[in-house]
Amino acid sequence: MMKKMTCGEIAKACGGTFHGTKEESGRIVAGIAIDSRKIQKDWLFVATVGERVDGHSFIPQVFENHAACVVSEKELENPAGPYIHVDSSFQALKDIAAYYRSILDIKVVGITGSVGKTSTKEMIASVLNTRFKVQKTAGNYNNEVGLPLTVFSIGEEHEIAVLEMGISDFGEMHRLGRIARPDYMVITNIGQCHLENLKTRDGILKAKTEVFDEMGDSSEVILNGDDDKLATISQVHGKAPHFFSRANADSADKSGIKAEAYATDVENLGLYGSRCVIHIKDRSFTVTIPLPGEHMIQNALAAATVGHLLGLTPKEIAEGISQVQSVAGRSHIMDTGVYTLIDDCYNANPVSMKSAIDLLATAKTRKVAIMGDMFELGNNTEALHKETGAYAAGAGIDVIICIGSLSSHTACGAKESGAKEVHHYPDKAAFLLDAKKILHPQDSILLKASHGMHFEELLDALQKTQ
Repeated sequence: MMKKMTCGEIAKACGGTFHGTKEESGRIVAGIAIDSRKIQKDWLFVATVGERVDGHSFIPQVFENHAACVVSEKELENPAGPYIHVDSSFQALKDIAAYYRSILDIKVVGITGSVGKTSTKEMIASVLNTRFKVQKTAGNYNNEVGLPLTVFSIGEEHEIAVLEMGISDFGEMHRLGRIARPDYMVITNIGQCHLENLKTRDGILKAKTEVFDEMGDSSEVILNGDDDKLATISQVHGKAPHFFSRANADSADKSGIKAEAYATDVENLGLYGSRCVIHIKDRSFTVTIPLPGEHMIQNALAAATVGHLLGLTPKEIAEGISQVQSVAGRSHIMDTGVYTLIDDCYNANPVSMKSAIDLLATAKTRKVAIMGDMFELGNNTEALHKETGAYAAGAGIDVIICIGSLSSHTACGAKESGAKEVHHYPDKAAFLLDAKKILHPQDSILLKASHGMHFEELLDALQKTQ
């Protein structure tokens, strides 16, 4: 249940003008949504104008469903209930979320990075859930609309929130930071996504670390010490960050950074995960990571570091890591009875594509990579696709299938690097016509592309293969 806020408090928080009676101003709001279909009794409806739908047209409907109040950019004539008039509903949404966060007596763990935000969020939440009542970002609710809605889902019963924060341009992280106000901030890496706006990895570093300006002096920063850009951060608000490292206690680079958390004795269990010993300060303990991929070890180290800072025991940390579950579209292993599918359809950039290829390379059967276009790579688009194809060839992938116009460069890179078998198709439909000729029963198959390629349609088709 939401912490109590009245309609009048909300109007003040977003700088809006309240239209209604004094009694209505004191009405307590039970929930907040921008989707009229989710409105229940005593909820607040924020009417927004989208590309296709104007939420203001649903205001009569939400009052029929006994909404407590409405936030509107338009002056309403004879509304069936009270409303708050604002200049911008989207800005009001953020302002209300920032106010709600300010009245919550709760610790917040923020997570950002170019790759691995969601899997790291799931790992951290699973660890913290062994002791605390945790709320976490659902789905991809990590932007300037999704984050406020996630904040509103934090109830009085929650003790910790784990909030994913995604950006694509400068200034966004400042705005997200003002809403989330994280007490602990994890940055997974600085990769090569959103280069169209951020231009370089240094630009990405600058944009991601804007969040530090919105954190208090007592907050803690947790960074991947194996990332050369993050390793350059020596202080945040006069305090040294907490580094974790997959490589060793001294980190993988030459920065001289001493990692507080690192892994040894790694045992690769293939598509079924890995086992390792995690060291934090003077404590060491064995963990089983049920999700496959080398990068999951780093995610586990990040989660272990957060757990350690929040006072969890090694037993609690190990238990939380062992119980983490995969998310659909993100390295989710599926056995169809014909194929073993690695569902990584949600999104793609060069770093995450290489991580997925590394995961596929651990398979014990014939390895097939179905790779689609990667968007928002700026001027380096062709070169980065070609490099990804070369990487797949070097990893020993048996069959490389490239789909999409940009992926012609992926196919070219794979062929030039001596790949065993390479196919290129202009679209998904063309590939599916040949799928049964190319794919063999018991193949291990990776599906990965940018979200706009809609590779979930391929996943659905391959799941139905008899």
